[in-house]
Amino acid sequence: MRDAPMIVTRRHALGLAAGLGLSAATAPLRRAAAADLAHATLRVAAFRGMDQTLLAATGLDDFPYRVAFSEFNSGNLIAQAINADAVDLGMWSEIPMVFAASAGARIAVVATMEGPTTDQALLVPAGSPARSVTDLRGKRVGYIKATTAHYFLLRMLAQHGMSFADIHPIALGMSDGLTAMKAGSLDAWATYGYAIQTLEADGTARILQSAADILSGHYFVGANPRGLDNPDFRAAAADYIRRLGKAYATLGTDKPRWARAVAPVIKVPEPLVLAYLQTQNRPYAPRAWRQGDITGAQSVADTFVTAGVLPPGTNIGAVFSPALTPLLPA
Repeated sequence: MRDAPMIVTRRHALGLAAGLGLSAATAPLRRAAAADLAHATLRVAAFRGMDQTLLAATGLDDFPYRVAFSEFNSGNLIAQAINADAVDLGMWSEIPMVFAASAGARIAVVATMEGPTTDQALLVPAGSPARSVTDLRGKRVGYIKATTAHYFLLRMLAQHGMSFADIHPIALGMSDGLTAMKAGSLDAWATYGYAIQTLEADGTARILQSAADILSGHYFVGANPRGLDNPDFRAAAADYIRRLGKAYATLGTDKPRWARAVAPVIKVPEPLVLAYLQTQNRPYAPRAWRQGDITGAQSVADTFVTAGVLPPGTNIGAVFSPALTPLLPA
């Protein structure tokens, strides 16, 4: 699923604000109204079936600036792309951000996206005798490195007095993990998203343990810091984030419509997409990041430090930028 502001309008600040359900009375909006976005471009990294699909489905893709979408299947790859100056805006969970910050990557966390935690789980083959994480000692367990799957697998093992030393961990990308699970090459797989519904529906796998109560539900919007000094870039980025929030709010009240829009894009049967959406435990909603978000993310970093995955002294506060804070919901 996958760290930028000033809000603007097309020709009249009040027109855009009304269209997006925003307040046109704020000083940040008035300042942003002066920005000329006709020549601005945002290179946006997104997951399949998310930003581009949802904005189009809600008619919110009529940007007053150019948007070039690129598709990614994990947040760690999005963070790497921003660091490499290949994209300008993207979203990831706390985990890719922690790894990127530890590596000194050139990223800037500019907003938080509240979201569900119900689409993350540790799967086992449908016929597996495993009934607990303790049954995975010495077994082949796949995970997606530097993502929520990596984090919640560590936490699940720790809950049972175990670590990576007690299993045979195998780092796999999303597509490779899905293939390995279908081929019976894994004893378990820590994963997320529609892969869970797909494997459950075809009888390949079942959930051994959900990560719903382990994850925070905080996703971060990352921006390319190279652009944050540019008022047009900030204006476009803030406008984009608020449009995305409006799309989520609109579709959150009509899950069947959401499923109809997404299913053909991700090539998952519509009933499975709808089931996935209906089990979400909280809505998506963007806001400015808060100090508590940094504290929570630091706790995640400390988990990886304890596991020996990240070096001692890893501090992630420096990657948070207030550049868009005045322009986003608090």
